[in-house]
Amino acid sequence: MNVRTLAGLSLAFSLLAGPAFAQGNACQGGKSFDVWLTELKAEAKGQGISDRALRAAAPDMVFDQDIKNKDHGAPGVFQQSFVQFSDRMANNNRLQAGLARIKANAETFARIKKEFGIPAGVLTAYWGLETDFGAFLGNGNTIRAVTTLAYDCRRADLFRQQLFALLKILDRGDLAPADMRGPSAGELGQFQFLPMHYVTYGLDYDGDGHVNLIKSDADALGSAGNYIKSLGWRAGEPWLVEVKVSGKVPWDQADLTIEHTPEQWASWGVTRVDGKPITGPSSSLHLPMGRHGPAFLAYPNFKNIYLVWNHSLTYSTTAAYLATRLEGAPPMSKGDGTPDLDPAGVKELQRLLQVKGYDVGKIDGVIGAGSRAAIKKEQLRLGLPADSYPDSELLAALRAGK
Repeated sequence: MNVRTLAGLSLAFSLLAGPAFAQGNACQGGKSFDVWLTELKAEAKGQGISDRALRAAAPDMVFDQDIKNKDHGAPGVFQQSFVQFSDRMANNNRLQAGLARIKANAETFARIKKEFGIPAGVLTAYWGLETDFGAFLGNGNTIRAVTTLAYDCRRADLFRQQLFALLKILDRGDLAPADMRGPSAGELGQFQFLPMHYVTYGLDYDGDGHVNLIKSDADALGSAGNYIKSLGWRAGEPWLVEVKVSGKVPWDQADLTIEHTPEQWASWGVTRVDGKPITGPSSSLHLPMGRHGPAFLAYPNFKNIYLVWNHSLTYSTTAAYLATRLEGAPPMSKGDGTPDLDPAGVKELQRLLQVKGYDVGKIDGVIGAGSRAAIKKEQLRLGLPADSYPDSELLAALRAGK
């Protein structure tokens, strides 16, 4: 027996001895994976899923420790600032490729605009960011990924339902197991739908009798439009508009939870960069990098759609910004060039805020909602401009024990 074989057996025994196979997960009532899977298949049959679909999926319905490890991993790219992320993801190449896709799919986009009220740029920005217009769908085994995440404790209830949905997609004949390839988080298709979204919002937009969000551009675009409409898209209204901000703005009003009328923003010297008057419904002043960076007015379509599609403020702002570019907006101003704190500085600031009793979530260098709220409270307490964004001035004050 060679060294490679011994290593393989050692790995196999270590997996079999792990909690997923021997003791079982506490969130699954202590059941081993095999017992849990047997019961899950019985429940699937009770939901009307056929034996044929279960047999087709069976070879891939296994637990994969690597998938679990990735799901519990670090936040990665979202430690980047908005400008860093948008420079990389909303670059000119993606803009030009998106404009070409809009032209090539003009009839489909016109139909979506008529039926759902969604502009082509909104869909195309997501299309480009999610999969580079279908070029990079991921090559992991989706059945294996969803099965693993359904057994793992972190999001067991969510992914149990995703697994039933995945089996329904097989049962309907929309995809075969070999087609179900994607990232390790279980998404499918050109817009990276989770299986439940695939089942609930997927449309046969090309009329071939199947919903194929992998190979059919029309199905993928129509389904994404259907999903965005379901979230409450308000047709004819903006989502994100770049503005210039004067010194008259009270910085504590720059908050996605605060809205003002166009007239109020104008009275504080907020103006659109294109010179047009501020119109539309009430909106929020959105400073993704604080008062020294780009500035936008964020409308209900941004808060109700973009922040639901993806909870990352950096990703959502990038998607919304790219959509405005695809709809004809000029490149944004990147601000006055004042240096940001690096991720290490943000982590230090989060630790200092945590010591003061704030719930900032994980100390990860990512400026989420908890960190922003805590930063704003401390800026107000210290008499600093309360733009909810970490900077060296606030860090220095907290380091000094103020």
